[in-house]
Amino acid sequence: MATVLVTGASRGLGLEFCKQYAAEGWEVLACCRQPEKADKLAGIANVRLLSLDVADFARIDSLAKEIRETPIDVLINNAGIYGDISGHGFGQLDYAAWAKTLLINTQAPVKMAEAFLPHLQRGKLKRLVTVSSQMASIADNGSGGSILYRTSKAALNAGMKSLSIDLKDLGIGVLILHPGWVKTDMGGPNALIDAELSVSGMRRVIADSTLRDSGSFLKYDGSILPW
Repeated sequence: MATVLVTGASRGLGLEFCKQYAAEGWEVLACCRQPEKADKLAGIANVRLLSLDVADFARIDSLAKEIRETPIDVLINNAGIYGDISGHGFGQLDYAAWAKTLLINTQAPVKMAEAFLPHLQRGKLKRLVTVSSQMASIADNGSGGSILYRTSKAALNAGMKSLSIDLKDLGIGVLILHPGWVKTDMGGPNALIDAELSVSGMRRVIADSTLRDSGSFLKYDGSILPW
């Protein structure tokens, strides 16, 4: 049985990843801050709920030790925050919120890769996947704004691109994925696609990927995005 670990698993894209992988018989390690409140995941076959706040790096390390014997085929860094507070744009930036956004969106996925590297090495598929955003693209930025979110995701992309080179000799493929504008709590009700379509597309990209794709910035439909 293949195993996938998903952060931010209790809602939105993370929840949908868990549902779809579980439905195909994968063992799902569903990580969220309050597993006791993850009602939508409770009772789903093949899903194991694990307590994890990705902002707590000591907890990341302890969880890695707790499941140290578990091979992981696909690790999905999905947990993230928007960060930009209404009314706090340029001229009134909340620098504490910016630091928190960078911690969760940029540093935590790299920390997850460090902590769970041995698990990925023991897996068969060896895929490190990170949910990024088209808003990370510098070339595509024609509207400005959202400084906290944009910078955190652009830095995330740079970090994952470096990891794709650093981990190549270990046979670990690194994918950076844009899920599309999705109807979630973050994406809002006016978004263009639903979570089911987004996740099914991203899962297809993951399944079809080879090491030649490692370090690529891809949309959920497999198309290449500009940096």
